[in-house]
Amino acid sequence: MNKRSVGSKYEDIAAGYLEKNGVKITERNYRNRYGEIDLIGRAEGYFIFFEVKYRRDGATGDPIEAVDKRKQYRISRVADHFRIYKKLKDSDNVRFDVIAIRGSEIEWYKNAFYYIPAR
Repeated sequence: MNKRSVGSKYEDIAAGYLEKNGVKITERNYRNRYGEIDLIGRAEGYFIFFEVKYRRDGATGDPIEAVDKRKQYRISRVADHFRIYKKLKDSDNVRFDVIAIRGSEIEWYKNAFYYIPAR
């Protein structure tokens, strides 16, 4: 199995988990020239941008650690594009969450990081 198919498998698992927990998934693998956002959904009055990270075990580190400042900046740029493309208002609430999957355990980090403005 290549990295892309492994990623897709765990994004599907994450989407199912989120939907069971009240999130309506509106986009998957939203891409532009800045990068990609794995899942975008709506819940609790927010547009939520989800990064999904999977690790088989702790040998290569915790999945949440993989969402470093550089990754957060890239996700923020893709989110900017999405907000413009979908004509969201500045008053629309947005949130950046991470779904960390370790083996078969799923952990949802709400407000995992804050928007990083363009430099």
